[in-house]
Amino acid sequence: MTGLRLHMNENTGGCSPRVVEAIRGMQATDLALYPEYGPYTEACAQHFGVRPEWVVLTNGLDEGVLLTALGHIARERAFDAEVIIPVPAFDSYPWATAAVGATPVRVPAGDDFAFPVAAVLEAITRRTRLVFLNTPNNPTGRLIAREDLARVAEAAPHAAVLVDETYIEIGGTSFLPDLPRHPNVIVGRSFSKVYGLAGLRIGCLIGHPDILQPVRAVTPLKNVNHVALVAMLAALDDKAFSSQYISEVRASRQIVYATCSRLGLRYWPSEGNFVLLDVGDPVRPVLDALQAAGLTVRDRSTDPYSPGCLRVTTGLTTHTQAAMDALEAALAGRQSS
Repeated sequence: MTGLRLHMNENTGGCSPRVVEAIRGMQATDLALYPEYGPYTEACAQHFGVRPEWVVLTNGLDEGVLLTALGHIARERAFDAEVIIPVPAFDSYPWATAAVGATPVRVPAGDDFAFPVAAVLEAITRRTRLVFLNTPNNPTGRLIAREDLARVAEAAPHAAVLVDETYIEIGGTSFLPDLPRHPNVIVGRSFSKVYGLAGLRIGCLIGHPDILQPVRAVTPLKNVNHVALVAMLAALDDKAFSSQYISEVRASRQIVYATCSRLGLRYWPSEGNFVLLDVGDPVRPVLDALQAAGLTVRDRSTDPYSPGCLRVTTGLTTHTQAAMDALEAALAGRQSS
């Protein structure tokens, strides 16, 4: 198998056939005219069980991360702002923090990458304007307990708390039912993973209208394209497809766990469509061997919080088995060299 991308946590099975059918059904005028967001926002809100005014559609959740920082820090001219980032973390958080000139406050994870709730609470100051919380966490796959999310939100009423739930459909319980009690929380959701729409770039932010108002104020006009909107509706409509993908992910993770156990590799059980595993040093020969076999995985070894580690996307079981076979061969080659 060649050209297998297992480094971006994409849906390795693609999107629903209904999505392709819906896109092919679009007319020339659909592409020539600016989209009207109302019906799509309403459909998205209905899917998540909230009112339309609680939803902002975004060009992928990466844009949602940046817009939250722009709205709550740059627009408010909070020049002494601090942003709390539990680490290891998704790269978009420090990038957005740097973009608005804020100071990142990195809080290292606990043992086995447990969420450091006490340390996060201690890091909150009057200068805290934004807190990034990712559950399940990328790259570790660890969950943050809903009660810990609530504790952080309550301890920082003067800040926006962005709870990134990109992978929550795969594992864990959403914070969405708790939003009415926490008006400073914004939940971020993505259609890139379970729904296979990474190439179309669509996500959303969900929260009380007051916490979303600064975000709306900096959101570009017509930021989401019409094709992505049509695809989102079709993807949400095909519940059987998304359920099947989730089943594949869970079976794939077991393949990785079994392989790691057999090879004596440390790994961390994940609730996402990926697994972080420790192949030890040196990492480069393993990466090169996988690349030669046509497989690309994420190198996390340069991150000081995950030395010796790789992150492998777990999508279709056939892809995962091919990756584990290649990993075993790569490790054998490193030992013999």
